[in-house]
Amino acid sequence: MMRYAITKNAVILSLFAISTAAALAITNELTIGKVECNKQAALMASLNEVMPHDRHDNDLLADRITVSDPLLGRNGHHIYRARQDGEPNGAVLEATAPDGYGGNIALIVGVDMQGKVQGVRVVPPHNETPGLGDKIETKKSEWIYGFNGLSLGNPADAGWAVKKDGGQFDSFTGATITPRAVVGAVHRALQYFDANQTAVFEAPSEAAPAETCDE
Repeated sequence: MMRYAITKNAVILSLFAISTAAALAITNELTIGKVECNKQAALMASLNEVMPHDRHDNDLLADRITVSDPLLGRNGHHIYRARQDGEPNGAVLEATAPDGYGGNIALIVGVDMQGKVQGVRVVPPHNETPGLGDKIETKKSEWIYGFNGLSLGNPADAGWAVKKDGGQFDSFTGATITPRAVVGAVHRALQYFDANQTAVFEAPSEAAPAETCDE
């Protein structure tokens, strides 16, 4: 009798475990699409902040390539190409500042075909000090908007540094390392685009058009 009870309980527990695993698998299958859509929407919103809608009529997510170059940082970085009427009209470059106070700082840099900055944003998360280095975020300060409209020639190379280093960019009270790292990364991204613009737009796209996400 006891053996029967033990066997019965084991079967019940096994069935419970199987049903729980199945429910989790079904839930994951149903939600993974929504999670991906949310990530896609967040990325698209960020891209449009540094490459406004009026500067492109193509799908930036679908017109993407991956490059590896020390000017953008270690490992591969995506470049999202902007086009109007099929013609190149700018690009959004991923870049990494490896020398932030808390480590790597990931950025996206929007640039037009003349090499002029359309916008720069920090890609979260980062490990810069709250209340000091986190002023690179738009919700903390307007500092990062200071790159808008700048280019390799404006300012000259010497100007691409914080004021403490003889450049034109403000640093933060009590925090110089973070803005120094971001300024350097943006400058290098512009150098990369200036040297590789033709190759960037000749490379075949690696991304398929994104699926439409239903509400």
